[in-house]
Amino acid sequence: MTADQIMIFIAAIVGGALRVGAPFLFVSLGECITEKAGRINLGLEGVLVLSAMAAFGVAWLSGSAWLGVLAAAAAGALLATLHGLLCSLPRVNDVATGIALMLLGTGLAFYLGKPLIQPQAPQLPSIALGGWSTVSAVQSALQVNALVPLGIALAFALRWAYANTRVGLLLRMAGDSANATRALGYSVSGLRIAATAAGGAIAGLGGACLTLYYPGSWNEGISSGQGLIAVALVIFARWNPVRCVWAAALFGGAGAIGPALQSLGIGWGYHLFNTVPYVLTLVILVLSCKPGSIAKGSPGELSSST
Repeated sequence: MTADQIMIFIAAIVGGALRVGAPFLFVSLGECITEKAGRINLGLEGVLVLSAMAAFGVAWLSGSAWLGVLAAAAAGALLATLHGLLCSLPRVNDVATGIALMLLGTGLAFYLGKPLIQPQAPQLPSIALGGWSTVSAVQSALQVNALVPLGIALAFALRWAYANTRVGLLLRMAGDSANATRALGYSVSGLRIAATAAGGAIAGLGGACLTLYYPGSWNEGISSGQGLIAVALVIFARWNPVRCVWAAALFGGAGAIGPALQSLGIGWGYHLFNTVPYVLTLVILVLSCKPGSIAKGSPGELSSST
């Protein structure tokens, strides 16, 4: 390959890591908040799809992509709040409820989103990171979703909040020891419902990234399982919000290998390379979830319930 081709390939991988990794980032941050409080939400796949549909629909009807972003956060928060409320009932299993709400969210999105398959909605603005290059392909590859800086800033803000704020301490305590939380007079259910709702709102921003930026349209296969992959991504990041940024970039870069090769005119194995994020998920789960062992950084309540 020539020097220009190598530069284009690297730019395509970096740009893809930021572009494809944006939904992973927001969904993993949402799940990180939820699990830090001691609750698992496997329904984030449904949250992601429903939020993507809501973002596209509101943006199309209103003519504003940013109103679509708000709608995505609201839809994600509503479905996640339902999950939190149901899981607060006696003898209700988090995992089973999450699967049920995943089906509910995707079913609602498919039903309500049928009229949205053909229209085009306003798109989120992009941030150009390739201005330093005179190669048009590099400039095109390094177009970044305007929500990506927000996600990165949110990750650092969450890490700071966990260590330095009362709310962050309470969420960590609810996730590590429900008995200690009750002994101090706080409601474990209330904290977990709030954390689940906040996590759903943040995950909803990932849905907005899908339909309002890349790929920038609504269809029933828009998510491709990214909500479920995010659960493995949180384990890989060891429940650290900042590590979620690097994990999302890794998964995004893995998903960008196929398009990057295609940009160089290499079409062989395109669909094979599209499976890399799923293979990574399996590898992470096998290495991180060994029988009889507890993943480092895992909230105590999750460890005791698995």
